[in-house]
Amino acid sequence: MKKRLIEVELLDGEAWWGGNIEDGIIMPFSGAYSRNLAADSRQNQAVPLLVSSKGRFIWSEEPIAIHFEHNRITVASDEGEVAISEGHGNLREAFRMAAKTYFPASGAIPEELFFTEPQYNLWIELQYEPAQEKVLAYAEQVLACGMPPGVIMIDDNWMEDYGVWKFRCDRFPDPKAMTEHLHKLGFKVMLWTCPFISPDNAANFRFLERSGYLLRDEHGETAIRRWWNGFSAVLDCTNEEAVQWYEAELQKLMKDYGIDGFKFDAGDPHFYRQSDQSKIPCHPNGHCEAWAQIGLRYSLNEYRACWKSAGLPLVQRLADKNHSWHEDGLASLIPNGLAQGLAGYAFTCPDMIGGGQIGDIENNPDFQIDQELFVRYAQCSALFPMMQFSTAPWRVLDAEHLQYCIEAAFLHEAFGDKIVLLAKQAAETNEPIIRHMAYVFPEHGLELIKDQFMLGDDVLVAPVLEKGARSRKIHFPAGTWHGDDGSVVTGPCVKEIEAPLSRLPYYCSSGQRAPMHRT
Repeated sequence: MKKRLIEVELLDGEAWWGGNIEDGIIMPFSGAYSRNLAADSRQNQAVPLLVSSKGRFIWSEEPIAIHFEHNRITVASDEGEVAISEGHGNLREAFRMAAKTYFPASGAIPEELFFTEPQYNLWIELQYEPAQEKVLAYAEQVLACGMPPGVIMIDDNWMEDYGVWKFRCDRFPDPKAMTEHLHKLGFKVMLWTCPFISPDNAANFRFLERSGYLLRDEHGETAIRRWWNGFSAVLDCTNEEAVQWYEAELQKLMKDYGIDGFKFDAGDPHFYRQSDQSKIPCHPNGHCEAWAQIGLRYSLNEYRACWKSAGLPLVQRLADKNHSWHEDGLASLIPNGLAQGLAGYAFTCPDMIGGGQIGDIENNPDFQIDQELFVRYAQCSALFPMMQFSTAPWRVLDAEHLQYCIEAAFLHEAFGDKIVLLAKQAAETNEPIIRHMAYVFPEHGLELIKDQFMLGDDVLVAPVLEKGARSRKIHFPAGTWHGDDGSVVTGPCVKEIEAPLSRLPYYCSSGQRAPMHRT
């Protein structure tokens, strides 16, 4: 059934997920909730999909407004039709049908190295001051600590200006030599980029404006938008010639310096206006979608803001988190990561270990690292599809806490082959890599459990998320579960297990064996 507005009565015990990924912390939805994805998709992925534990889903090709209240869902769209599909049995089958119908998998995955080894993003460690010698020193220290090499990302301010995608020679005197050395150490190298164009670089700005490559406002003037680094013009990503110019800049970096890929930041819908004038007219979410299309040309890519890009081989990182135990930090990783999967974004990465919110540390001389929190961040990330360090653990941790983070990195490496296999399956079926308990065990009443997850169908992962906790409660589904500590648990049951700071509790179902990993 399709129409512009749908009202749906909730079934007994029905749970719903979808819409805005940053709202994952309150999913499944209960009580009053509203979100207009046309006006406020916040700073992460979003999708015009709601999916139910009772085998139903709601979809629109256009942005939707969602309202839950009094055991009723109202979903409306100003732009297009809204469809509801029913009779699919459970959460898994409803999701699979939605994916098959509306966002089929592409058959491709991002670069395998994302899944098999940790990533190292230099944003929090170097902030706005990246430099060649600092990048190399960080990489050398990764290896000196015994951690495995992986993807290394040089973040903001490596370039001359926004839209001038050339290395700053004062900071990077020989970027080709730097990249060659990083390759020899075993790293692949990515650079941060964005769709913003500084109007202060006169020659570049004039060329792009004269060429018609910049977004225009309702008056036909070049749109200047405020973002977190000031005021800039915006590349019109609906203009194929503008995209070709931008891609030529990226290709030159790859050809001249051996750069392997790019982190595509920003592109959030709130940087656009409905009244903007672009080559192909579209709503703000459509500009976000156009920005994501560029990343499909690169197997090494990363996005934070995406609209309706489910099923594509794009790395989707969670939005920046605080250095916090609470819902603005560690506590959000699992529910928001599960929400990503149930929105069709399988190739997911939690935020940087310890938190990637620069506001925690910028101009804050009193900031202190909570070493226990840092370790639990690393452990929580270890069996996600990807894990990403930034703040240098060897700089902020003592030997004991550092060792626990190294062990988490090696655990991720040990599970790398399994994660790649799940990624390849996701490329064919769109199924999440990390899965909600209710997705794998629909008859066990686990819809409200969001502090543990399944890696595939047979590895139960239960990180410790509370400060000072050295044990935690785990919901075990039916079956025999073999713990990382050698224990065996027969489910279904709820069991309190020991979890010292050195332990990430995980359990493999009967017939599965945990991979051996380095320590």
